[in-house]
Amino acid sequence: MKLPRIQAAQFHWQRTQDSNPQAWRQVQDLVAQVRQEQDEALRVYTQQFDGIAVGVEGFRVPNKQLHDAWEQLPLELMEALQRAATRIRRFHEEQRPEDFVLSGESGEILGMTWRPLRRVGVYAPGGTAAYPSTVLMNVIPAQVAGVTEIALSSPPQRDTGWPHPLVLAAAYLTGVTEVYRLGGAQAVAAMAYGTPTLPRVDKVVGPGNLYVALAKRAVMGDVGIDSIAGPSEVFIVADETADPRYIAADMLAQAEHDPEAGAVCILLKSSLADAVEAELITQLAALPRRETAAAALARWGALVLAETLAEALAVVNDSAPEHVELLIADPQEALAGVRCAGAVFLGPVTPEPVGDYYAGPNHVLPTHGSARFASGLGVLDFMRRMTHVSYTPATLRAHAADIIALAEAEGLSAHARSVTVRLQNAAPKVEENSLSLLQATNEGSGAQ
Repeated sequence: MKLPRIQAAQFHWQRTQDSNPQAWRQVQDLVAQVRQEQDEALRVYTQQFDGIAVGVEGFRVPNKQLHDAWEQLPLELMEALQRAATRIRRFHEEQRPEDFVLSGESGEILGMTWRPLRRVGVYAPGGTAAYPSTVLMNVIPAQVAGVTEIALSSPPQRDTGWPHPLVLAAAYLTGVTEVYRLGGAQAVAAMAYGTPTLPRVDKVVGPGNLYVALAKRAVMGDVGIDSIAGPSEVFIVADETADPRYIAADMLAQAEHDPEAGAVCILLKSSLADAVEAELITQLAALPRRETAAAALARWGALVLAETLAEALAVVNDSAPEHVELLIADPQEALAGVRCAGAVFLGPVTPEPVGDYYAGPNHVLPTHGSARFASGLGVLDFMRRMTHVSYTPATLRAHAADIIALAEAEGLSAHARSVTVRLQNAAPKVEENSLSLLQATNEGSGAQ
């Protein structure tokens, strides 16, 4: 298929979050309704959107349902999920931060301590397709961080009334037992604000459709969120060593996700363009999701022509894409030039799907150019840092003059007084006025 061929200097990749005002109003109304009506609203929306009438049995998925879903997996898939989970856990265990303590010259002790979030909600899509890999990628980092309560929510299937069995099996594998048959924006609202059935969480993570993304935006601030994810995207940098078959296959691997997915190849050898287009035609014809992939390439596919590797990497850094593949002669050396990307895949035998499923690093990555300032999901996203300070009387006396001077400069006299009132015990003759105390403290310390 024919793709736009654009010189690197003229290429601009600009994708923005969907600002559908009608959908945004609908989500705001839905979130407000769940906050007010709680479980009753969840029943109404589950009937309306999923076609499932939830009765006295409730929204919680029985543990037996999780166990049965796992036991019914084909052995090959069961073992693949186990191996993937092991690799993902091993990689994320290396991310755990360490506390530290500093001792100051005036006797103060300063430190920073990391604490896991108490309770996290994970949303797992399960409508037309199910993604057990998403369960692993969201749950395992939270567990490594030390989160003790994880609530998993996924939409029920119309034929069974329960979430997709692959999602349930992945939950069983990770040891998550608190699973709910709730989908869409209503699931996000329930996790964020809590209901009698589903206690509120501290943070909501996980991908979803437009309504899930907008719901996360609506609850952000009342709870934490991981990100507002957009359609998947890949940028492939290819030189004369690249195989056009690999380029086409990797572009289609992104394009089949969604009609809005992006697939861009930056060519250092322009003569590759014809071969890539020919391979796209051949491979697209045999692709089960060819209509989706073709729509994505028609809107968000491109071949960018660069003269040098530096020019190609400049396009990458300006665009800050979710995924970058370096199909070039020396990808390891070029890695140093990649500053803005969610994840980078090096060399001809490291296609992006190895990161989606198996390699170990997280596949929840920044989209829409947010790799300029954001990173992929990891252990630190499920932790918060807390500082601590300990002063001795001598430390406070040594630092008092500076603290008082800064407080008075900002017009916050009570801040200054919280220091002076403590010094009065050691120097009862010092006047109440903090400015006088400042002078006395300076004179006593020998300050000039």
